[in-house]
Formats: sequence, C-alpha cells, structure tokens
Amino acid sequence: MTYSVGINATEATLTRHRLKNDFAPYSGMCVTCLDGCPGMCEVGKSAVRGKEVLYPQPFGKTTSASQKDYPVDYSHFNIMGTAVGAHGIEADSNKAIFPAVNLETEIGATNKIKVRLPIVIAAMGSTNVAADNWDHLAVGAAVSGVGIAIGENVCAMDPNSEIKNGRVIKSPNLEKRVKVFQDWYNGYGFIAVQANVEDTNLGVQEYALEKLGVEAVEIKWGQGAKDIGGEVKLNTLERALQLKSRGYIVLPDPEDPRVQAAFKAGAFSEFERHSRIGMVTEESFHARVAELRKAGAKYVFLKTGAYRPADLARAVKFASDAKIDLLTVDGAGGGTGMSPWRMMNEWGVPTVYIQGLLTKYLDRLAAKGAFVPSVAIAGGFALEDHMFKGLAMSAPHVKLIGMARAPLAAAMVGKVVGEKLKEGAAPAEYKKYGENLEQVFILADELKGKLGADFDRLPVGAIGVYTYFERLAQGLKQFMCGARKFSLEYITRDDLAALTKEAADITGIQYIMDADHEEAERILG
Repeated sequence: MTYSVGINATEATLTRHRLKNDFAPYSGMCVTCLDGCPGMCEVGKSAVRGKEVLYPQPFGKTTSASQKDYPVDYSHFNIMGTAVGAHGIEADSNKAIFPAVNLETEIGATNKIKVRLPIVIAAMGSTNVAADNWDHLAVGAAVSGVGIAIGENVCAMDPNSEIKNGRVIKSPNLEKRVKVFQDWYNGYGFIAVQANVEDTNLGVQEYALEKLGVEAVEIKWGQGAKDIGGEVKLNTLERALQLKSRGYIVLPDPEDPRVQAAFKAGAFSEFERHSRIGMVTEESFHARVAELRKAGAKYVFLKTGAYRPADLARAVKFASDAKIDLLTVDGAGGGTGMSPWRMMNEWGVPTVYIQGLLTKYLDRLAAKGAFVPSVAIAGGFALEDHMFKGLAMSAPHVKLIGMARAPLAAAMVGKVVGEKLKEGAAPAEYKKYGENLEQVFILADELKGKLGADFDRLPVGAIGVYTYFERLAQGLKQFMCGARKFSLEYITRDDLAALTKEAADITGIQYIMDADHEEAERILG
C-alpha cells in the first residue's frame, strides 16, 4: 500500500477501513462513514481507546517505520559502472575481482577507530524490543567488527539501578550491555553510550567512562522518528511510580489516587513514560564535550535527528569546532520503539533531502579549510545498494551507514530460527536446508572456524546478524567492483546518477542524461 496523508488505517496501529478501497484522500475516512460501524479505523478506535492509538502495536514486539511515499528517495538514483580502469588495485582482470574489494575504514578526529565494515548500529535504548535482543545484536556487531551504540534511558529504566544524590552509581543492565560487546570485541568496531536529558542529569556517561571501561560516548539531539523525547510503556503501577521518582514524565500521573484506582480496576493497562526534549545552545554543547573529555572519553560523538535545516547546520558547525569523532545524521521516518505513528510519517526532513543539505554544509566547511568530522548517515538503510548510495552521495565525508531496524530484524530472525533448531523443530521455511545450525545457517561453519570453542556460547541471533552483514559486504563489494572502486575512499559522487531533474536538484548528483557529457563529446570527437 502506498501511504498518503489521508490514510487513517494501518497495520502499524492495528486499524483498518470498513470499506477496502474507497476512502476520502484528505481525511482518510471511508467515503461513507456508517452509523453502526464499531470503529475499525484510527478515528473510530480513538473514540474508544484515545491516545493508545497514537502508537504502533503491539508495543515491545515490533519496530516501525514510515509508510509515506516521499517524492524523492534513494531509488531515484542509479549506481554507475564502467568498463574502464580500476581504482585501488591494478587494472588487471585477474586481480580486479570483487572479493578483492576492501571495506575496512576508520573514523575519529585524532584517535582512530578501525571498522571492518562501514556500518554503525544506531542506538538501541530502553525499549523492550531492543532490550530483549541486545545480546544477539551486540555480539553480532562485535564479531562483525562494526560499531554499535547503547541508546537512551537504559540506566533509569533499570529497576536495579542504584542512584545516589541524583547520580547513577551502579546499573547492572548497562554494565551487562557493555560487557556483552567487550567480551567479543576483536579489534574492530566500537561501543558507544548515548545520553539524553535525563541520562545527562543522572551522569550515565560519566559512570560508563569511569566504571565500565567505555571509551566512546554520544551526545544526542533527537532522532529521525520523532520530534519529542523517547517513550515506553509501563505495565505496573510500581514501575510507573519508580520512573516518575527518577525524573521522567509519566502519564497518566501514577501518584493520583483516581488514576491508581482506574488502573487497578482495569480501565487501562499501561502507563506512558516520556523523556524531555533537549535545549541546544552552542555554549552548553561545547561545555558538555569538554566535561566528557575530562571524564575520560577518548571519543565523543554527536547524533542529530531530522530537524529543520538550521539545526543541521548547527550540528555540522558545532561538530567541526569541537572536533567531534563521529557525527550521525538521522533522516525521517523510522524508529525502534514506540514513536507516535503519525509523527513518523509527517515529521522531519527525509533522509535523501537531509543528506542533500548535509553534503552542501560539509562541502562549505571543507572549502574553508575547517575540520570535517567523520559522518554516518542513517534513516531507512537496509541493503547494499542503499549503503553504496549513502556513501557516494556525500563522498568523501560519509564513512559509515547507520542502521537500526534492519540489523535488529536479522537478530530477531536469527534468534527465532536458531532457538527452534536447538529445540529440534526446524521452521518450515528452512527445513529444506537441514535440521541443525550448521546446515541451516550458511555461515555457521565459517563462524565456528573463526571462534573455535566460543562458537557454542554465541547467542544464536548473533549468527543472523553476522550472516546478514556478510551478505551486505559481498553485495557492496560487487557494486564497488562494477564501479571499479576497490576501496571505500575511492567512491565519489559521480558513481551515482540522478534519474530525475528533481533528484539532481535536491542532492547535487548529476542528472543521468548529463552524466559524462564532456568526456563523451571528447571521445566522439
């Protein structure tokens, strides 16, 4: 289904139209709204369940992303190949083969971090779906040699956290998340700890730096999914009271006796916990960077969301002035938690558009001779062609592709399939390959060879993440080989062509009918 602004029924919120095909294009309501309908659409369900219908369902088991069909997206660009030469390898058909492509890169201002593949798993925070799959995801990232960030609110959401004088002094959950990655770290990749307003107030990053051996921290200015702070659902009164006491906005107010009575009577089954929005100033940003470096941060990152262009300019300029080690720019419209559904579709600057702006701003810094930070672009990337386009569109500034929903999906599928195989119940989809891990997971033997006896303690979902990333790696190598670029630093913007004039105008990528014009004229004489 192509999403348009009028649709008010979607699988994301478990809503549907009474009429299958006929709805008003602007309101999204059925052409005829029938007295007698029990209310299946978002308007109808909202009459009964109110603000519950703001969010994708079922909470804690799904990730969600925009259905909106933006006027320009990455499919409006094609990757250009050539039959001539090679960059980064000898122009010899026996040597210039796609397995020879090098995907290693590095990020950082002064101290460098090596990554085996140009990927960072964008922050996974306190949502259930992230917490339930963390081990699989983090170990998969470590074994693959890529970056991963621990998202916001983990410490305060940890029921066993110890907080003294308003500062966290122990969080078993955060400690476990960090240790899971560190135990499998092999010299490539990194783990970073992110912080929002509440995390900063609690001193989460200082705790991670001083007590957990973390070297990289990330300052957060929102995300591509929503324009407000993070949300989760709480299914007990005790948790709602605990999190309100830790400084969160909790709705409805769990301290109100009438609310408590309504909850106990079953009028509603979940409270909402919301984070606060940040208030960015240049002075406070630089002060925070200095605090983190003084606390022992070897690497300081900044992640910004799909805010208006002026905010992107602030992020680029502040990151340059502070010599930030990684700037992640997240385009609209997806998330790993429970972002409001309409907000995911209707808020923010979509990824292609924000990358077009980002390219202009970074080029302006470079032209002035200013420091240009390593950059990651995020917002809907899932497959190897997306990766190539994201790297090429802002070359040479973009070093990593940020992903969240796709690697999380690989972790979840790997977990489900792996656990079924261990139970001796191969899923029907995969029975044709065999009955055990080594037969069904195509790279299980390869991983076993790399890890030896440690393979047996590998979280099974990590096999899925590793296998997925290796598919991306081979696919990306094939695109790069076709473009005759045998190392990431050789990718350039003219490795892409825009299929429409509008796509060219937004990004600065040359329209396909104008590509190579001068060279073609020269060849033809």
